[in-house]
Amino acid sequence: MTEQETLYMMALTQVPSLSLTSLHQLVAELGSATAIFENRKSLPQVKPLASPPTLDALAALDSLLPRAEQELAFCQKSNIKCLGLHDEAYPQRLRECPDAPALLYYLGTADLNARHIVSMVGTRQITPYGKDLCQAFVRDLKSLCPDALVLSGLAYGVDVHCHRAALEEGLQTVGVLAHGLDQIYPRLHRETAKRMVQQGGLLTEYMSGTPIDKRNFVQRNRIVAGMADAVVVVESAIKGGSLITANIAFSYDRQVWAFPGRLHDPYSAGCNRLISSNYASLLTCAEDFCREMGWTDDLQHRQQLAEGVQQEFLADFTDEEQRILKALSTDDDKQINVLSVQTNIPMGQLSSILFSLEMKGAVQMLAGGKYKIRR
Repeated sequence: MTEQETLYMMALTQVPSLSLTSLHQLVAELGSATAIFENRKSLPQVKPLASPPTLDALAALDSLLPRAEQELAFCQKSNIKCLGLHDEAYPQRLRECPDAPALLYYLGTADLNARHIVSMVGTRQITPYGKDLCQAFVRDLKSLCPDALVLSGLAYGVDVHCHRAALEEGLQTVGVLAHGLDQIYPRLHRETAKRMVQQGGLLTEYMSGTPIDKRNFVQRNRIVAGMADAVVVVESAIKGGSLITANIAFSYDRQVWAFPGRLHDPYSAGCNRLISSNYASLLTCAEDFCREMGWTDDLQHRQQLAEGVQQEFLADFTDEEQRILKALSTDDDKQINVLSVQTNIPMGQLSSILFSLEMKGAVQMLAGGKYKIRR
């Protein structure tokens, strides 16, 4: 997304009477935020059914540009990435959701389109039982699926325990915030957040300066649900934000899992309800989770692929080609610049070799300049 497109999209997200659905429709019809801005005076002809307050606000978009310019400068100074719906780095799983944010602000190193993403949520009043579940699940997940990304909301209780467990085990972990990246709430989690930026990241749809508001925490739950392959509810009372996240995930056709608890434990009541109502699958261990999700099979497939490439095919290729195939066999979908670093082959030479491998049917070029071994 260009700087100009980012600027105009920032302004559009600040129009109070413009719903997310209407914004998506406008972008789809006109093609971009820039086009909306350029046609802001003639929108009554383009969207005749839009409400007068919305049309008036869009016609006056100029008044929102100073705030957008301020935010863009803040992002550039803070190394924050602004991700639009059509950016390659925008979370693909989330993009498929009808209420996906038009713009995300991201600070971190993790791939938001990682092969395996699990969201872990639960009560802020975590019990010793819940802490043990978080630690054991993440520990075993690391051994079974070491490329998994753990997602949560950096809140008290289950959220922060999942993040910290992931950090301890060496897994990438991303926190979805309900405010801008100029602050961390709760403040007690600032040190954890700093570690996450280096081993995962922080993500939000809110500009800097956004006040802490309960409604925003409910709103951000759809991102926690939509970005993941599955949502795991660790502990929950009969009501709470984690149940909202689970229900959203269910509506997105995501797999929902819940750890069961004793009948009269208040912070297992929500999990037990999810399981008994068939909104969630019963979860007892990471091994069952990975097997049912197909993640273990995927890992075994990649290992077999690596072995197959090394044992059966490498002898038929040049030394440079073998280096490229070995690099791709350990992890699919690599950018050419990453391959250049890993193989120590200059970009110009690498492009030529990759073309040769394509002609031999050994590799396949994907969208965005990525390469993978052809199955």
